[in-house]
Amino acid sequence: MSRKMLIDGEVNQPNEQEAHYDFDLFVIGAGSGGVRASRFSANFGAKVGICELPFHPVSSEVIGGVGGTCVIRGCVPKKILVYGASFGGEIEDARNYGWEVNEKVDFNWKKLLQKKTDEIVRLNGIYKRLLSNSGVKFFEGEGKIVGPNDVEVTQLDGTKLSYSAKHILIATGSRAQRPAIPGQELGISSDEALSLEELPKRAVVLGGGYIAVEFASIWRGMGASVDLFFRKELPLRGFDDELRAVVARNLEGRGIDLHPQTNLTELVKTEDGIKVRTDHGEELIADVVLFATGRSPNTKRLNLAAVGVEVDKTGAIKVDEYSRTNVPSIWAVGDVTNRVNLTPVALMEGTCFAKTVFGGEPSKPDYRDIPCAVFCIPPLSVVGLTEEQAIEQAKGDILVFTSTFNPMKNTVSGRQEKTIMKLIVDAETDKVIGASMCGPDAAEIMQGIAIALKCGATKAQFDSTVGIHPSSAEEFVTMRSATRRIAAGTKPKTNL
Repeated sequence: MSRKMLIDGEVNQPNEQEAHYDFDLFVIGAGSGGVRASRFSANFGAKVGICELPFHPVSSEVIGGVGGTCVIRGCVPKKILVYGASFGGEIEDARNYGWEVNEKVDFNWKKLLQKKTDEIVRLNGIYKRLLSNSGVKFFEGEGKIVGPNDVEVTQLDGTKLSYSAKHILIATGSRAQRPAIPGQELGISSDEALSLEELPKRAVVLGGGYIAVEFASIWRGMGASVDLFFRKELPLRGFDDELRAVVARNLEGRGIDLHPQTNLTELVKTEDGIKVRTDHGEELIADVVLFATGRSPNTKRLNLAAVGVEVDKTGAIKVDEYSRTNVPSIWAVGDVTNRVNLTPVALMEGTCFAKTVFGGEPSKPDYRDIPCAVFCIPPLSVVGLTEEQAIEQAKGDILVFTSTFNPMKNTVSGRQEKTIMKLIVDAETDKVIGASMCGPDAAEIMQGIAIALKCGATKAQFDSTVGIHPSSAEEFVTMRSATRRIAAGTKPKTNL
C-alpha cells in the first residue's frame, strides 16, 4: 500500500520515485514529541532516522539523551522528588493517626537522588528500545539542517555524518534560561536542581511559574528553608486568580517565605554561601539559588537561517496548523514551536504529524480543553477556561460554582490547609467550560473531569452524577448553588 499525504490539495506519494533519499523522515531530537513522531511514522511504513545528544542528567549544547527533558530532567524526576518531599508532611500528620513517630526522622537525599538517577537511566534505555523495536535508526550526536532535505549529525568524536530525507522533523524542545544579573553564574537551573549532590539547607527560588513553586515545595518538604521571589502579586500567572491565592496560602502554610513583586538584582559568592540581593534592598544568604525564569526554544544551533526556516522573536519555529514550517519539507513539534509547552501536547503533535505525512489522514492538533497540573504540595490542576478567561471570551453570562473545605484527612491530622474546587459554566448552554482544583490528588481527579469537558458535559450532567463518598472528588458533582453570576460584558480584573 502506498503512503500518501494530502494537505490543502497536495498529494505526496513517497515511494519508488523518491528512493534516492536516505530516509523518508529524519527527526532531530529524541524527546517525547520526536520519539512519538518517529515511531508512529515507522509504523506507517516510513524509513525513519533520528538523532539525539549523548545522555546526561544535566543538559548542555552537547549532551542531552533519548527521552528528552520530560523523562531525564523534567516531569519524571521532578515527580519522584515531589513524592519524596510529600512524605515529610505525611509523617507529621501520621502522629495524630496513632503512629508513634517519637523522634526526628532523618532524610537521606543521596539515597533518593540515586533512586531518581536509576529510574531515568532505565527510562532512557526503554526509549532507545522503543525506537529500535519500531525500526527507527538511531544516531547519537548533534543534528543540524544543511539543506531542505539534508541533515548533518556530528558525533561526540567530531565525526560528521550526512543524510538526506524527504521530510525533516525538528523536535529539539527548549532550554532553561538565566536572568542577566551580576553573579548569575552562581545560580542553577532546574536541570542542576534535579541532580544536586547535597540537599540545600537554605534555598532561594526566583520565578513564579510551575517549576518555581514545585521546587520550593520539594525543598521545603525535605526540610530546607525556602524563599520564593516572583514579579507578580501572586505566583502562577495565567492560572485562575482565586486558585493562585489558595496556592500562595498553602505555600506559606507549609513554611515557604513568599516575596511577591520582588526581583533579584545580584548574586555574590561569600564564605557563608551565596549572598542574594533584591530590588527592594533585601539581602540574604543561600546555599543554592534556582532560576526558574522560563525556557527558550532550543533552535540556536540548528542552522535554520541557512535554509530559510522562519522563527519568531523568541527563537521558536513558526509552523502552520499541521506543524509544517515555511519550508515544505521541514516540520516541527513540541516546545521548540512554543505553542502549548506540555509533554502530552508534544505527543499529540507528534502523532498528528505522523498521521498527516505518512498515514494518509491529515490531522491537526486539538488544543481545546487541555488539562494540566502544577505539582506543588498540595497540587493544583486545571482544564478549560479560568474565570478570567471565561469573562473575557464569553458572549453571555457565566456562572461560577466554588467549594472550599478542609479535606476529611485533615480533620484528624489537624493540618490547616483548605482544598478548593471550581466550575465555570456558560449560563445559556449550561456547558461546563472550565474546572480547577487545588488540593490532594488534584491531578488524578482532574484527568477524569477533562474527559467530561472534552465531551461537552453540562452542569446538569455533573449534578446528575452520583458522587463517590467519602471523597474530595464528589464535591465536583454536588455544587448545586452558583457562588456568583457574572454578566456578559463585564471587564475581567487585571491578572495579579
